[in-house]
Amino acid sequence: MSDDPTERLHSIVLAGLRQAGPQPLAHGLRAWAQGVSPAPDTSEEGFRTRLLAGYAGHPLVEMWRRAVTAWDFAQSPAWSTAPPCTEARRADIYELLALAAETRTVLTELVPVAVADAPTVISTEFTPWYTPAAQQSRTWYWPAYQRVLERKGWPAAALAALDEATDRVVERLADPATSTVYQSKGLVVGHVQSGKTANFTGVIAKAIDSGYRLVIVLAGTLNLLRQQTQRRLDMELVGRENILRGGDEIESDYADDPEWHRGGFLAHGGVPSVLGAFDIMRMTTRDNDYKRLLQGITALEFEKQEPALPLYDPRNLHRSAARLMVVKKNKTVLTKLLKDLKKIRTPLAEIPVLIIDDESDQASVNTSNPRKLREGKAERTAINGLVSSLLALLPRSQYVGYTATPFANVFIDPSDTADIFPKDFIVSLPAPAGYMGIRAFHDLDSDIPWSERTYANSQGKAHIRDIPPAAGEDDDSLQQAMDAFVLSAAIKLYREEHDPRGVTYPHHTMLVHESVRTADHRALAERLTRLWHSAGYLGPSGHARLRALFESDFAPVSAARADGYATPGSFADVAAHVGAACIRIGGDENPVLVVNSDKDIEQGAADFDKRSLWKILVGGAKLSRGFTVEGLTISYYRRTTTQADTLMQMGRWFGFRTGYRDLVRLYISRGEAHGRKEIDLYDAFEAVCRDEESFRAELNRYAPLIDGKPQVTPAQVPPLVAQHLSWLKPTSANKMYNAELIEIRSPGAWIEPSAYAGAPAAVKRNAERWEPLLKELSEGPEQEFTNPPDSTSQLTRRFRARTAVLPHGLLVSVLEQLEWNRPDLFQPHLTYLKQLDGRLARVDDWLLLAPQRMSRERLAATILGSSPLSLVERSKAPYRDAFSRVTGFEHRVAAERLVAAAGTAASLVTPSRGVALVYPVLDITGDRDVSDVITGGKADATRVIMAFALLPPKSAIDTKRRLVHFRAKVSALRDAPIVDVLAAPAER
Repeated sequence: MSDDPTERLHSIVLAGLRQAGPQPLAHGLRAWAQGVSPAPDTSEEGFRTRLLAGYAGHPLVEMWRRAVTAWDFAQSPAWSTAPPCTEARRADIYELLALAAETRTVLTELVPVAVADAPTVISTEFTPWYTPAAQQSRTWYWPAYQRVLERKGWPAAALAALDEATDRVVERLADPATSTVYQSKGLVVGHVQSGKTANFTGVIAKAIDSGYRLVIVLAGTLNLLRQQTQRRLDMELVGRENILRGGDEIESDYADDPEWHRGGFLAHGGVPSVLGAFDIMRMTTRDNDYKRLLQGITALEFEKQEPALPLYDPRNLHRSAARLMVVKKNKTVLTKLLKDLKKIRTPLAEIPVLIIDDESDQASVNTSNPRKLREGKAERTAINGLVSSLLALLPRSQYVGYTATPFANVFIDPSDTADIFPKDFIVSLPAPAGYMGIRAFHDLDSDIPWSERTYANSQGKAHIRDIPPAAGEDDDSLQQAMDAFVLSAAIKLYREEHDPRGVTYPHHTMLVHESVRTADHRALAERLTRLWHSAGYLGPSGHARLRALFESDFAPVSAARADGYATPGSFADVAAHVGAACIRIGGDENPVLVVNSDKDIEQGAADFDKRSLWKILVGGAKLSRGFTVEGLTISYYRRTTTQADTLMQMGRWFGFRTGYRDLVRLYISRGEAHGRKEIDLYDAFEAVCRDEESFRAELNRYAPLIDGKPQVTPAQVPPLVAQHLSWLKPTSANKMYNAELIEIRSPGAWIEPSAYAGAPAAVKRNAERWEPLLKELSEGPEQEFTNPPDSTSQLTRRFRARTAVLPHGLLVSVLEQLEWNRPDLFQPHLTYLKQLDGRLARVDDWLLLAPQRMSRERLAATILGSSPLSLVERSKAPYRDAFSRVTGFEHRVAAERLVAAAGTAASLVTPSRGVALVYPVLDITGDRDVSDVITGGKADATRVIMAFALLPPKSAIDTKRRLVHFRAKVSALRDAPIVDVLAAPAER
């Protein structure tokens, strides 16, 4: 603690307010000042003067930054009804602190209101037990973990966000000290390479502080990931004293780890149990997975201070050491663990257990036929059976799965009570600040024409480089990717020497992935090694290629995206570092590492913990699941797969790239211009990531409670996901989900169907149903719409559209008649729209817009006698018989602006008027030829899909505010999430 009495006083006061919430500061300062010597300054003026003289990192500024930011992030606190991270929340904080206006201004300048998304929670109702008082009563490992993250440079906002997100998980576990036995099962959905380990480390810290005494971390299926996870937990949570347990430093399993000697591992300042806390006993080490204990079985037995009381009684629980094990999802390992647990003397029914399942969609999910499983004709898949046995053996165990690809977990059969379906909660984590995810590589929803996109306004142009379909037959694209790797290495060395922030790059890697076959990896490594030795990087030919790449690619991208990091002014500045870069990469004559078996990591070849690694990595599954490829800058990806989760997990280029975001490049294969002989991986990634974003958006939309009750429970989530991924089947053919989505209410929210009928006869019938609306458009005026520059675009966008005002009943009558590829997807929206005739709320009419393209290449034609309308070309998303998006982004922005301004003098929209957009679409999926669609200015009605989007007015909602409604397909089995298909028809 600081020697400054005023700083000590503020530290004491803030410690008391941190959990209770803000209260009058002056009162707290006066009340606690008597215990501080010499006498501190208790005046607000003195406080304000100290703040004005402070700076980033000053103790007083930082303690207030942490406190205010934590209050900014607090979810539903008793002291404020304002949403987190808003100006309104900050105003409540200042009001409760009773601060003068001048002090508020100073604090806001030093600690701006954090801009961050909160985690989205879909949950059943639960009994609150993890209260602020409970958290404050016993804390040791969570504060210690916070200190580790602060030392690593985590900003206050990131720490506050982690604190809130982990609270949302821990509060939904069962109270470890209660006599009631309950197993919670949940799922935490993160992003690929986005810091899920930090979240579950925080959950473990809070859980063991609260009383969980056995923690089992299922860390993937490979030694590589298990060892990485063990080291991370040992370094940031367990700490040196628990690792050594009185032993000698040189006997530690980290004696060869540089961070161990540099002080990188957490130190508690003494053995925790001696300091009034409790110890953590490791049952696994960095190099050793779980092994049978035999005579050492007592290591798994829990001591009781009061033998007559159960372990979960607080008088025993909080005096007992915790056990931690990090194990592979391996049949042999898990079988050993189960056998040992059955032998210990501590009653298993008394042990509060937390099971963390990292990469929970891999191996843990049962893929056996559910019907055969229930009939006893099949067994669970091996790992799923062992995890289920763990849950059955440990009645007080809580299961939390972590994944970035949630669909496999969401579609687990929830009627299988022994399985790991997240029956209690699903927590969706927001992408953290500084994270490079899907939107860092794809121009999702950009309204900027490709011809106008630049390195500054386009993620695709900045970071994506195409691999042509014939790349497997020549080395040109692979050589260019290797050149980019060397060039970016030289630029990093330039920054290490010239950047005033003192940036360093201990790791610099390139990932090349074309196949999962180990034989292919060896052949590819030989090819890369040959290219390296013939590249001539230290001679004129190599320098000529690097110069051309620098001037055409890296220099202009860095000029737009370097974020203030030192950037070479010319290639001459870079050339001075090329030699040193080549020595770091290939100075040992081995620039390439193959990472595809446990043997590689045992040799230390790809161990980022023990040495600085500047290498080209070739691998498959080992590098696709959870394992963090440090310093990844260049990725070369040609693998083809039809599995959505495999695509997502191979996105190793997602992650944090502090100090070199502008240098990141993804070389990825694109389909052929004609024929699509090779899958377009870039488009496939975009489609899958859109599905994942849509899933998160659905969770976020229905997460708010209505009258204290959840709108959606985890068992009702699968029908929402099925809207986007119809090819994923929830369970066996003779089973179906009992929850049926019947209505989606969308006041002021965008509705854009996608699964239109595609058969020629159905397409024509749908066009004929649109005839009366097309006639209205032909008679209505054409108007110009303008979108001024805003945060999404710095350009003014104008477009013209044919318009008409339609009675609500006319529009709904047309929509009711339409045929669909999947009728169930639009039906819940239609149910809502039909009620806007006054039963639910009243919508009088709709402004119908038919945007008209103005470019020279535009296609325009009459449709069934209408005035000429612009036709748009769209492709269906990979893996889906549906369009990803039909509407133009600028058209959607215009519609939203109209609804937002409803009722104003200049608006075309009244408070009871919605906006509808219509698009005649030509399906060009697979480069389908559309040259014969128009004849004599008339479009073939069998080829024009009438697509549309709707934006109901914000007033179109009743007082109940519930946005989504489900019903049980079999009402007699209302509580059963899964039912037999044959049982359902009688209800229909």
